[in-house]
Amino acid sequence: MQIIQTRRRFLASAAMAGAAGIVGLPELLQAEPLETTSVRLPRYVGGSYCWAGAYIAGELMRAEGFTDVRYVEGDRSVDQSEWMARGETDFSVNFPPNQIASIDAGVPIKVLTGLHSGCLELIAKESIRSVTDLRGKRVGVDGFNNSRHVWLTLMAAYVGLDPVNDIQWVLTEDNKPTELFIEGKIDAFLGTPPQPQQLRASKIGHTILNNAVDRPWSEYFCCMISARADYVNKYPVATKRVLRSIVKAADLCVSDPAMVARQMVDREFVPSYDFALQTLKDIRYDRWREYDAEDSLRFYALRMQELGMIKSTPQEIIAGGTDWRFLGELKRELKT
Repeated sequence: MQIIQTRRRFLASAAMAGAAGIVGLPELLQAEPLETTSVRLPRYVGGSYCWAGAYIAGELMRAEGFTDVRYVEGDRSVDQSEWMARGETDFSVNFPPNQIASIDAGVPIKVLTGLHSGCLELIAKESIRSVTDLRGKRVGVDGFNNSRHVWLTLMAAYVGLDPVNDIQWVLTEDNKPTELFIEGKIDAFLGTPPQPQQLRASKIGHTILNNAVDRPWSEYFCCMISARADYVNKYPVATKRVLRSIVKAADLCVSDPAMVARQMVDREFVPSYDFALQTLKDIRYDRWREYDAEDSLRFYALRMQELGMIKSTPQEIIAGGTDWRFLGELKRELKT
């Protein structure tokens, strides 16, 4: 079994390296030797369909010279920002509001780049046509002050609703929000892949906000890459190699989504090829070059500061919790 897995990994690594155009790496390895060949990345139990850029990047990192690429698996009930705070992972794929809250709390991380937009859809029953129509409605969340609750609070406040008093928050607890929605126990919820794709396939409900297309949310990243500050400071060459692998993987998500979807399933990151492929087609992985990562953090930090979610100013968040030097170099190196 170990021989089969090793051969499969070798073939996957070679295929990914060839597709990403990094097969001529030996000269680069000699010019910039890695300070470490180990890196730890996150994965959720059951997989996360919108993390394709990070999942597929593991093989590219091995082609870049990393010999110990580990995906640390954890439960969705604990946000990966806590994994970073506990030093369990070196890199993170997370929502900007989560990263901003971590920086505000003093967690030593550095946001390095944006990855994509478009992995969030606000699903509602047919009678609800816009975010403002959520006034008095039952909106499902899996906890207070966590990712979905924070996002929905920001979205509600942006259109003039009072998130505390105008919305009936319903804790989904151990239930899946899609099941409660289908049963009519909640009127709306914020879905992440593959939930919107599943409901669309069943023609249940509809999307009233999609952050791939609806402004202002579509103008900013919804997932960004961060790393532990000590990893960035101690291993700048390794940090750049990891980041290069991730953005090259993002390019592959755009240029060959079918291959990426198959890799995600074959390597057991997610169970469904169809939902993986549809998610790759829905998400905007082409925006890491186009969008201003700093502008995304500034936008969300300002909204959070206005609502009293953080004490730091947007500029303090950016000054203390970001490092854009690698992104600038990669944009110059990987021009298309």
